[in-house]
Amino acid sequence: MNHHHGHNHSHGHGDFKGRNLLISILLNILITVAQVIGGVLSGSLALLSDALHNFSDVISLVVSYIANELSKKKASFQKTFGYKRAEILAAFINAATLIVVAILLIIEAVERFQNPQDIESNLVIWLSGIAILGNGFSVVLLKKDAEANMNMKSAYLHLFTDMMASVAVLIGGLLMKYYKLFWVDSVLTFIIALYLIWMGFDLLKTSTKVLMLFTPDAIPIKKIVTEINAFSSIKNVHHVHVWQLNEDEIHLEAHIDFTEDITLSKFNKILHEIEELVFHKYDINHVNIQPEFGKDDAKDVIVQD
Repeated sequence: MNHHHGHNHSHGHGDFKGRNLLISILLNILITVAQVIGGVLSGSLALLSDALHNFSDVISLVVSYIANELSKKKASFQKTFGYKRAEILAAFINAATLIVVAILLIIEAVERFQNPQDIESNLVIWLSGIAILGNGFSVVLLKKDAEANMNMKSAYLHLFTDMMASVAVLIGGLLMKYYKLFWVDSVLTFIIALYLIWMGFDLLKTSTKVLMLFTPDAIPIKKIVTEINAFSSIKNVHHVHVWQLNEDEIHLEAHIDFTEDITLSKFNKILHEIEELVFHKYDINHVNIQPEFGKDDAKDVIVQD
């Protein structure tokens, strides 16, 4: 028996998310163009690497924007879940690009460290300052939605790490201007890259778990089974699946073997109690229970389909 629980976590901020993403896209296009020109003129690898990361920001923001728009589309006979996982897929793609960009930065940083070059530090200082302001504004725009949405978090992380990279570039520019420490450019690039890998890997791992239908970390399946088994009319809970569809939906599917051949109305009452239990204790808002009585099937909690 299939059931859609009435509780809904959707925040309804899709239009604001889309608007904020568009503003961030335009800002990052301007920053990228300025930094590429400035990096070439000044000879700063840190500025060019920051421009490369800003370009990856543009791509990631476009991906996030498209995913946000797709997620609003309704379900159909061909797409019964609609595009609810589009934002998770976007988060996965953006996390992967963070790591790729970081590896490229490390390669460039090592090469430049072995062959340091004179850098026009004044241009580096001004352009990194502009990038800090632009990315900082974008970070503020996306921060609220990033707390509850994996797709927005991936875009936010791209922008936040780029803002931090620009701060590092600014510090490097000041050190080069006043102390002639040109090797700082390569060292800061390397540090930025390591930070990107750390942030990107965590998001990549989280989004992969959702895409692979792994049980959310906060869901204790054994405890839930024990609590449902405590119902007097339930003999056994088996064939359990718990997965996260998107940011708003956690699904529970299970077979329940009853001690007697109960009526449909009695099952509906028990089903409602189970729904309330798992929603209020574990935030599971979609429950699908298959009732059984005396059926000859595997009774293990986890059964490989």
